[in-house]
Amino acid sequence: MAKIKPRVKVPKKADAGEVITIKALISHPMHTGRAKDKKGELIPRKIINEFRVTFNGQQVFNVMMEPAVSANPFVSFPFKASESGTFDFTWVEDGGKEFTASKEMTVS
Repeated sequence: MAKIKPRVKVPKKADAGEVITIKALISHPMHTGRAKDKKGELIPRKIINEFRVTFNGQQVFNVMMEPAVSANPFVSFPFKASESGTFDFTWVEDGGKEFTASKEMTVS
């Protein structure tokens, strides 16, 4: 299986009150449970089913994903900068395995 790699893009600096764009991508095959391998056997379902983002410990974004989401899901959302802090990103796979990333932002 390919290596699952989360990537995020957060501006390092923002002005107070500025609306910034947060971008997140995870390299993940998103197996729906319907595809077959080379032997003709079904590949078990294994998808990212939840993506959540916190800023300084407060949840600011959450999305539940279904099998129809494409491989390597990309998510983008606006965020109004009001204080400096840390974004924590969490992707949750079927079975509960989590993949995480963090980025800091300074607000002036």
